[in-house]
Amino acid sequence: MENSQLFSKNDTFADHVGIELLEVSKGKAKAKLEITEKHLNSFKTVHGGVIFSLADFVFAVAANSHGTVAMAINVSISYMKAVTEGTLFAEAGEVSLNPKLGTYSVSVTDERGDLVATFQGMTYRKKEKIPV
Repeated sequence: MENSQLFSKNDTFADHVGIELLEVSKGKAKAKLEITEKHLNSFKTVHGGVIFSLADFVFAVAANSHGTVAMAINVSISYMKAVTEGTLFAEAGEVSLNPKLGTYSVSVTDERGDLVATFQGMTYRKKEKIPV
């Protein structure tokens, strides 16, 4: 199994939230989340923290797909649409990569393909290999 897939299997928080990794390749990752009652806020829409967690997960998997430890140093998210049910998908792609920094863009969409949120993240690349 690829290092980034093993890395993602050790993410107990993502597992607790219900995030499922679908695809991973160098600098890219895709995951999904089936929305349940536990993901809703008091207004019965998906909690922003759930959407952020999904985006952050694929960001982390994509950033660590090169086999060295990459830690987030800056992230931002913009929410476009409220969601109440169905499935969310997040897809991360590498925008820029150098020996110390990596920049990633993530799109979160609903099952119809409508944009729910955009996420941008930057990582600092350490010298250590990913422990698996």
